[in-house]
Amino acid sequence: MTKSELISRLSARYPQLLTKDTELAVKMILDAMADSLSKGERIEIRGFGSFDLNYRPARGRP
Repeated sequence: MTKSELISRLSARYPQLLTKDTELAVKMILDAMADSLSKGERIEIRGFGSFDLNYRPARGRP
């Protein structure tokens, strides 16, 4: 699901909200998630999933 699809679904589900308000809410939530991940924190959304950064070593050249 893309960000615009999420906004569309939320707008359809909650018609009392203006689309601009829905866009702002989604942007704020995604920005907060990105900020937390950049600080090395783990995010858990119950019933949906969890997110954290996975560091992998660079692939070496032979």
